[in-house]
Amino acid sequence: MARVEPVPVNQWPPQMREALAAMTPPEPRHGPLYRKGRPKGLNALGTYAHHPALARAYFTFNGHALLATTLSERQRELILLRVAALRDCRYMWAQHTLIGPDTGLSETEIARIALGPDAQDWDPLDAAMLRAVDELIADATVSETTWADLAAVLDTQQLMDLIASVGAFETTTFLMRALAFDLDDDLLAAQIGPAKD
Repeated sequence: MARVEPVPVNQWPPQMREALAAMTPPEPRHGPLYRKGRPKGLNALGTYAHHPALARAYFTFNGHALLATTLSERQRELILLRVAALRDCRYMWAQHTLIGPDTGLSETEIARIALGPDAQDWDPLDAAMLRAVDELIADATVSETTWADLAAVLDTQQLMDLIASVGAFETTTFLMRALAFDLDDDLLAAQIGPAKD
């Protein structure tokens, strides 16, 4: 049961319009996450509607991580789903198991993300990115070995985006889990794999 009940859309304060606009960065590199007919995550947005100033600030950062990152969309989802799996964040996992296939992640890969970087069949860059997520969440840094593997392929902006994205997505899991976000009815069927908060 949610600790903070979402505000119904028709009761959102006017400041939520500005907050929602902050989700779209000035120079997006990637298209919108939500396609017609896909669940909109209104429980999440309705919870943020309690604090539009925080929502605007956070959506600015999260909007970059989602839509303006120099990483590919597939890499973004790989990182995000690993954070969701490590933090057992059912809401984030359910949302992004719907989005992942649109970015090139197969259902098999999505399920394997929960097993981590040592699971079979990851290519070296995917494994290094997953390992970086694990290391950042465990130790707030990336080991020399993992850094070398990443830096052999990614440029400086991509490395910075990877690190910042883990922080952005982890912050989301803090809010979703600590406030006990309820899954929207239209997200319930999307649950695949380990996340179980």
